[in-house]
Amino acid sequence: MDNHNRTMLNEFILMGITDLPELQASLFGLFFIVYMVSLVGNLGLIILSNIDSRLQTPMYFFLKHLAFTDLGYSTAVGPRMLVNIVVDEHTISYNSCATQLMFFSIFITSEIFVLSTMAYDRYVAICKPLLYTVIMSQTLCRGLVAILYLYSVILSLLTIIKIFHSSFCGHNIIRHFYCDSLPLISLLCSDTHEIKLIILVFSSFNLISSLLIVFASYIQILVTILRMNSAEGRCKAFSTCGSHLTVIVIFYGTLFFMYVQPKSSHSYYTDKVASLFYTLVIPMLNPMIYSLRSKEVKNALHRTWKMCANTIFKIM
Repeated sequence: MDNHNRTMLNEFILMGITDLPELQASLFGLFFIVYMVSLVGNLGLIILSNIDSRLQTPMYFFLKHLAFTDLGYSTAVGPRMLVNIVVDEHTISYNSCATQLMFFSIFITSEIFVLSTMAYDRYVAICKPLLYTVIMSQTLCRGLVAILYLYSVILSLLTIIKIFHSSFCGHNIIRHFYCDSLPLISLLCSDTHEIKLIILVFSSFNLISSLLIVFASYIQILVTILRMNSAEGRCKAFSTCGSHLTVIVIFYGTLFFMYVQPKSSHSYYTDKVASLFYTLVIPMLNPMIYSLRSKEVKNALHRTWKMCANTIFKIM
């Protein structure tokens, strides 16, 4: 039965963002700009943190991986969504759908734990400044990143295997603009209790465990800041955490809006707008937030730009 369904069902139809033809051109232009700004911003942060020696710190090491995960899940969704806006057939092949869901799941899960790891990094920097370089060693930073990526890959593969080795009933219309797990599960005709339970358990674990790390870190940070005698020291400590706190509030606020609101208040279009926000808008905002609020990033950008300008001038 499974083999028969997988043979017959070789593609899905994505409903897309809207079915109103008059909005297609403006939506394409808007989201193309959003995606390109996200692409340039996140790639810029990754390149800048690699080539500038003054950004070779644990904080910017994690920021580089935050940019990488932003770039990853926005690219898993964005290009396909833009193509579907301008073409008449909103189809995606069976294998492409599984691939899109896998990469989106890997990067969105990784981002959750990158953000919590960054909170721990800020805790060590503010609460234990003398031991910062000892605790946040290169070995620890690389080990933490390796573990979170490995966990994300294993979890994503588990979800993909459970969904795509189940029986589809022949219905292939996905009520979304990308292949997400819950719309796909609604197309299954086999028992979905186990798959839903796996997604619920691991989603709850990811959200709760990462939030606990963030809350525990910032409670300790707040206590340490309030104990400081110098107003200048308190302002400097708050500014150190400002960008990360802004990103945390936007990211987790969107997730809570998506998954914690009562079912009675859910609507198809509201969920779609929220999905657009965290798949495309948040990856665009994150590099802007860090670039505008961080003097180190602005100085590194200025040095890199000056170096490139000098190199071009010498060649000419």
